[in-house]
Amino acid sequence: MTEVASAAVGGPAGEAGAPTMAHWELVAREQVRDTIATYNHSGDRGRLADLAACFTPDGVLEARDLWVARGREEIIARLSGVEEKTAATAAGTARPAFVRHHVTNLRFESVTPERITTAAYFAVLTPAGLDHWGRYRDVLVPYEGRWLIAHRVVRTDAFAPGSPFASAQ
Repeated sequence: MTEVASAAVGGPAGEAGAPTMAHWELVAREQVRDTIATYNHSGDRGRLADLAACFTPDGVLEARDLWVARGREEIIARLSGVEEKTAATAAGTARPAFVRHHVTNLRFESVTPERITTAAYFAVLTPAGLDHWGRYRDVLVPYEGRWLIAHRVVRTDAFAPGSPFASAQ
C-alpha cells in the first residue's frame, strides 16, 4: 500500500496507534453518500420512482409526527400527494421553478457490515430563497450490492414565511 493510500485509511504507513478503516467500510460510506445524494437529486427533479429506489423494498419514510410511508409504492404515493399540494398552494402557480436540497454535516453514527446509521442536516432552496430546513436520521442496510435506506426520519425544523411546502406536509 502506498503512503497516500495508507494515509486515507489511517495514517502514514508504520505510524503506531494510527486509526484504521477497513476497505469495505470506505466503500460502504461512499455508497451511503451516493444513496443520500441520489435521493435528494431525484426528489428535486420530481423523479419519485428513482427516489423510492433509494429505499429497500420495505423501506420506511417518516415525516416525524406527521406521516409514515412503508414500501416503495407507498413512498411514491405519499410524495406524489406532497407534490400536488405544493403546486396547489403555490398561489395558483406550478411547482417552484427549481427545488434544491442541500445536505450537510453527514455524520456516520454507527457503521457495521450489516447496518449503518447516519444523521445530517438539510436546507431547501427555491427561487424565493431558503424555503425550509431540518434533519435526516437514516438507517441503511446492504441490499443487492448497494446500501439502501431501510428507515428515514425527516424532521423539518422550520419553514420560511409563504413556503409552498409548509402546508404540503
